[in-house]
Amino acid sequence: MSTDQSAGTGTAVAVVGLGVMGGGIARRLLARGITPTVWNRSPEPARAVAELGATVTRTPALAARHADVVLVSLADGTATEQALLGPDGVLADGPIDGVLASASTISPDLLRVLRERTPHVLDLGLLGNGHHAENGELRIYVGGTDKDLARAQHVLDAIAKQVVHIGGPGDGMRLKLLMNTLMGIQVQAMAEATALGESVGLDRAVVLDAITVSGFATPVMGFKARRLAAGRYDDPDFRLRLMAKDLSLAVAEADRTGLGLPLVQAALATHEESVRRGDGDLDCAAVARTVAAPNGEGTRP
Repeated sequence: MSTDQSAGTGTAVAVVGLGVMGGGIARRLLARGITPTVWNRSPEPARAVAELGATVTRTPALAARHADVVLVSLADGTATEQALLGPDGVLADGPIDGVLASASTISPDLLRVLRERTPHVLDLGLLGNGHHAENGELRIYVGGTDKDLARAQHVLDAIAKQVVHIGGPGDGMRLKLLMNTLMGIQVQAMAEATALGESVGLDRAVVLDAITVSGFATPVMGFKARRLAAGRYDDPDFRLRLMAKDLSLAVAEADRTGLGLPLVQAALATHEESVRRGDGDLDCAAVARTVAAPNGEGTRP
């Protein structure tokens, strides 16, 4: 069993999924003296954290077997379902004794299934990116019981500057979903304003500079404006196809409650078109390419 050397607690931690966020979390834990057991579908990220001291396993089930806290960070519902409920998944052999802390943005239906399969589940709404995770600067909004949060608290404190218990099962995921939705709308709005400026003869750099220094811009708009200015969307902070997925989940939640979200529906249509054009694995700011050429013609920044 892996041992937490940071606070003498003896807590064993598993990290399932070593993408941008999961990899950052694993490296942060290692920096804090917590040696996680990890699993990732592709071997390269696992080898990278193994060199730093992490223990790598062949399956998610093996990673979670002796863990007191299992942190799950995977790209989407399909990947999460496979890693948790598949033949070699965390819950393949039944409930686990540890706390399953899901940082994946997944559907309420899948989250409900997880809670039916194992008794101790937290849903984590993480605000930040991989760099924030690696530096312990995440903000984490938690859904679940007080008792389960208490068991995982010191692990979450190791990777975050703020941990807020906002409510019961599903509430952390719901808050993360609406925050991602807000980001998608803001980035698309900035891309549309920039495209409008260029269409009437304004310089792109001047437009983006005016937006980012104004009181109209949010921090995330200022961050993404650099990508729009350079027209560089590789090495993504947050993949466009994941933004499309989250916008789709938001629309589904709104439909379930009878709420109309016209801005979200419009943003979803644009993001789905961007994915259809092949931009899904670029940064979500690449929605600007579809905004600038809605018919697939003309300049695509």
